[in-house]
Amino acid sequence: MADNLDRKNPQDSSRINIHEPYELKWWSEELKISKEELIAVVERVGTSAESVKEELKG
Repeated sequence: MADNLDRKNPQDSSRINIHEPYELKWWSEELKISKEELIAVVERVGTSAESVKEELKG
């Protein structure tokens, strides 16, 4: 099945998929960080949205 190019928010809100442009945009706006910072955090702690949020809290 092809990706829905009209999609605006994540398909699975518990995971961050940095390989989908719409998810990268949505999550970076949601977390108020740059796309580059989001990629770096995901690479450091994994794709769990909760893990990423915890990492950003410091």
